[in-house]
Amino acid sequence: MNFIVENWMIIAVALASGTMLMLPVIQGATGGQLSAAGAVQLINREKAVVVDVCEADEFAAGHVGGARNVPFSELEKRLPEVVKNKALPVILVCTTGGRAARAEGVAKKLGYERAQAMAGGLKAWKEANLPIEKA
Repeated sequence: MNFIVENWMIIAVALASGTMLMLPVIQGATGGQLSAAGAVQLINREKAVVVDVCEADEFAAGHVGGARNVPFSELEKRLPEVVKNKALPVILVCTTGGRAARAEGVAKKLGYERAQAMAGGLKAWKEANLPIEKA
């Protein structure tokens, strides 16, 4: 206990630095860093592939134009079939961004280094007044 009292500043600095290191991980859990506008640029300039990780019924209700549906539960198995070129940017989308953020980790584990989750998901896409397709 005496150590804590005598070294409280060092302990406070260690806790603060640990918090700053964890901040990107915590922010990543709420959705990606890629905005809807950034996604459009990737699609237009670099031929990014949009992968919707929602379930089939959610995908049918509305999705980003040209998106391919690979439910999150099947991502590890089906992503290599859907996106064969791992050098292309992959934009992962879901309803609000949570599943897409988790899917980004799975995609990177599979070797898709340019995979990104879209912040806010389909909701952010709609708020940006971008077109939605329904199946």
